[in-house]
Amino acid sequence: METASVQVQAPNSISSRPAGKPKIAYFSMEIGIDEHIPTYSGGLGILAGDTLKAAADLNVPIVAVTLLSEKGYFYQEIDPDGNQIERPYNFNINDFLKPLPSKTDVTIEGRPVNIRIWYYLVQGISGYIVPIFFLDTNLEENSAYDREITKYLYGGDTRYRLAQEIILGIGGIRAIHALGYTTIDKYHMNEGHAALGTLELYRRYQEVDKVREQCVFTTHTPVAAGHDQFDLTLVKSMIGDMLPQSLYPEVTFENRLNMTRLALFFSHYVNGVAKRHGEVSRLMFPGYAIDSITNGVHTATWVSEPFARVFDKYMPGWRSDPFLLRAAFSIDKNDIWAAHIEAKKKLVDFVNNRYNVGMNYDHFTIGFARRQTAYKRPELLISDPQRLMNIAEKAGPIQIIYAGKAHPKDGSGKESIRRIYSVMKSIKGKVKMTYIDNYDMAISKLMTSGVDIWLNTPRRPQEASGTSGMKAAHNGVPQFSTLDGWWIEGRIENITGWAIGTRKSNERESDDDADRDDLYTKLESWIMPKFYNDRDNWIRTMRSCIAINASFFNTNRMIQQYVLNAYFM
Repeated sequence: METASVQVQAPNSISSRPAGKPKIAYFSMEIGIDEHIPTYSGGLGILAGDTLKAAADLNVPIVAVTLLSEKGYFYQEIDPDGNQIERPYNFNINDFLKPLPSKTDVTIEGRPVNIRIWYYLVQGISGYIVPIFFLDTNLEENSAYDREITKYLYGGDTRYRLAQEIILGIGGIRAIHALGYTTIDKYHMNEGHAALGTLELYRRYQEVDKVREQCVFTTHTPVAAGHDQFDLTLVKSMIGDMLPQSLYPEVTFENRLNMTRLALFFSHYVNGVAKRHGEVSRLMFPGYAIDSITNGVHTATWVSEPFARVFDKYMPGWRSDPFLLRAAFSIDKNDIWAAHIEAKKKLVDFVNNRYNVGMNYDHFTIGFARRQTAYKRPELLISDPQRLMNIAEKAGPIQIIYAGKAHPKDGSGKESIRRIYSVMKSIKGKVKMTYIDNYDMAISKLMTSGVDIWLNTPRRPQEASGTSGMKAAHNGVPQFSTLDGWWIEGRIENITGWAIGTRKSNERESDDDADRDDLYTKLESWIMPKFYNDRDNWIRTMRSCIAINASFFNTNRMIQQYVLNAYFM
């Protein structure tokens, strides 16, 4: 399925099938809907985009709200020593989004801040339309500071971040009402960034239960430090009396407003994004009923062209019903391998042309691409370079492709990139490595379909879900990962991939030394011998990834669970 903006005058006057009278409003700080629209930083935004594509495919009556982020997260450059350089994106909004005549405003620090609304239409497989509204404060009537609020995704200081969340939450509620969407049944907060919208609803209804019956909250963060908190003095100076003092015991801690607690308090349905994450979230926030709906990816978006042709041949209808992928066991192994090699050649040609690294089509290729931060342990694979080189000499040639951005303020994440570059230089000639800069949706699709195995090494229990391995599975690429997030549910050892650690190890925190040893041992003794010496069984594993994991870990299944459990329960 191709998603593209549709030439229209307004969301409610379109020739295709519109969302009609939407019942759900979906709020996310970032939405990755198109590789040319840089309004996302990573997994959270891509998940939001995939969710909305699935909603359009399934005719779910939903509208979405996000920030414009016209300069994007940042454009990543990396110098020869591995130092990350952040540049603003040059994004021509008018090429992809359309402005609407409707405007709204919020009050920040006692002054009005005007908000312009842009829109983009997601067209589903049958023509059904889901609109996405992008909020923009870059207007002449606003102050110089206020014009900057929606320019940089996750940019600036604490005051800037709170201003963004005021625009998304309070401004988002006002925006959809200004557009005439006044019969919304459910307001879905994708992470706590939009939680201030609950205060806008409370201002309107003056009843906690009335707000609660309309709000749904998905938490994505199993780490306490990842939950937004703002000093109450700052909050009161920014939003005035919108936060009643009577709510302080429920939503504040140590004189700080906790956005997750605010969302929890005002929501009748709350979920984590994997079964294990639901368990962790219930421990973090005792007293709240927290369900789990495991994430997925949008099948038609992430299946590469070679595999799409194979799926069309063997399983027609898979785009609208990804559950049909369970029939992948019937695909001829030669067709699986031919499709994989075609996708792999595209990736290898890309990195060779850009980085002159001399990678080989036939060599075992490991992919690691995600946000570069300490808990994801990006250097675990290369933490013992000599052992890695020994494995390459004994078991067969190894190629490694890295990618990913570190948050501009994440010093340890930036240091990880530098260390990867240092190792890349030290083992040159023994193990071929490259680092693709400015990781985005297009590169993600190249990598998740083109590598031979997908590596994920998060430190338990800090991975909420993880979706990149699901994208890989849609292209027959097995995952090799610590047992955290979705992999606890998706891993069948030696059938859909391999675990780093034992089944029992998912119940305790990671041990770097033990995980490193298990990673290297399984690479040398199980994974690479199977790839190089037992190709028939390797392809069986690829086929199992599609039939078992891709058929379930997709957003069609996920959105159906939201409809049944959260939206129309």
